[in-house]
Amino acid sequence: MTLSLEGSKVVSSQEMARIEALAYADGFKELDFMQNAGEAIATRVQFFIEVHDLPQVVTLLVGKGNNGGDAFAAGYNLIERGLKVVALHIYPLESCSPLCKQMREKFQACGGKIKDVNDAKSIPIEEDGIILDGLVGTGFKGKVEGILALAIKSANESNLPILAIDIPSGLNGSTGDVESVAIKAKETIFLGLPKMGFFLKQGWDHVGTLRHANFGLEDKYILSANPLAYVMNEEAPSSLLPPLKRTRHKYQAGYVLAVAGSHGMPGAALLASYAALRSGAGIVRLFHQDGIEGELHSAPFELIRQDWNLKAICHEAERAKAMLIGPGMGRTKKTKRCIEQLLKSITLPMVVDADALFFLAENCSWNFPKGSVLTPHVGEMNLILTKCGYRDVKKTNLELCQQFAEEKQATIVLKGAPTFIFHPKTSPLIITRGDPGMATAGSGDVLTGMIAAMIAQGLEARRAAALAVYLHGLSGELAASCLTSYCMTASDLIEFLPEAFQDALLGG
Repeated sequence: MTLSLEGSKVVSSQEMARIEALAYADGFKELDFMQNAGEAIATRVQFFIEVHDLPQVVTLLVGKGNNGGDAFAAGYNLIERGLKVVALHIYPLESCSPLCKQMREKFQACGGKIKDVNDAKSIPIEEDGIILDGLVGTGFKGKVEGILALAIKSANESNLPILAIDIPSGLNGSTGDVESVAIKAKETIFLGLPKMGFFLKQGWDHVGTLRHANFGLEDKYILSANPLAYVMNEEAPSSLLPPLKRTRHKYQAGYVLAVAGSHGMPGAALLASYAALRSGAGIVRLFHQDGIEGELHSAPFELIRQDWNLKAICHEAERAKAMLIGPGMGRTKKTKRCIEQLLKSITLPMVVDADALFFLAENCSWNFPKGSVLTPHVGEMNLILTKCGYRDVKKTNLELCQQFAEEKQATIVLKGAPTFIFHPKTSPLIITRGDPGMATAGSGDVLTGMIAAMIAQGLEARRAAALAVYLHGLSGELAASCLTSYCMTASDLIEFLPEAFQDALLGG
């Protein structure tokens, strides 16, 4: 059974507040939610400390609102579990919310130690253990200043792991903006649903690993939430992998045509083509610029190679299942003519990347065959949106990307950390797999080949893109764990694909 790609809903901070307000209107108590949150957060904190074999010492950074109340609630739960907890309260008591005051009293009654540092010139953070950030919550926006900025800077400079409650303090939960400084969390223990700001702009640099904490909000309220996107369901990949038949032959396994490669840029074509082979395609035929045969001497034995030739490409397209176009093609007039001729002649689903995207920005009227996938990085997408007139001050970039996908009737893979997938008439999908070491030349070419292989093996465009992006990211994580993020290259992604596939086959 194929599982849904949609995992957790992703919402704005305002939407999360709205569905909580619905629960309060139905009689649920804010105090109960806070106590539940405290217990769930304490469980995550204790687990983190035990897994990392850290001293059982927790420094609470506490603000004046309900995020601070959550911190105190977590604090007394941790004390009851035998941990040493010191709370640094950065605002005067009289400025705190009623629930924050109430949880502070309970924390003190359990033996919790509180240091009021609202007028301090330095923040006395413990030397061991971890920091639990409860300074400001998802309602915060604007610029961090004063004692709040001092507390955040002190935490970031402490070299202790920081776990953030619901959101790293200083990060805008809806936009991902950081106007001055924000907590750099090792983990963010989010309450209810993940917030869109986690995945935008600077957000992904600050949230660390995302961990869910259930504070007692019933499913009916979660179901009523209006999502801006979904995080990919990581149980889905094992069900997405194309089934294997014992009697299949190479054309049934998936035939990919690659139109890629030019003088000085053979590597992009080889990476994309070999990635397609490694991702299950039974046969890959590379059509490249004439005269670069010598530059392709390192091509794998399994790769069929021949010069660009429209008649030959059209002939092979009659039995192929997918085409990739763009990697290393160059930006000459000949390249542009080649792409235009193929768009007029080929009905195969195309995976469009690199130089083909460059020419799309210059030729906004281009349309692509049904089932095609475009794979721009953020810079390429911004150029396309700008040059093609997709600018509306009332719409976010994500909304414009969705509009572009709708109008082109294509799947858009917006490569980045994390990666977003847009598809007509569906909510955006966020895939969080990957490693910083994947920011290396050729990484996108590998992904292009992988998506083409998945389409050639029978997956529709959105599922092919999601599975390929997931496996691509997982391969990057595996490569980094072995080689470090500093040393890995795009070729390493291909080498670690078997391990990534094996992990997916075993269910993650």
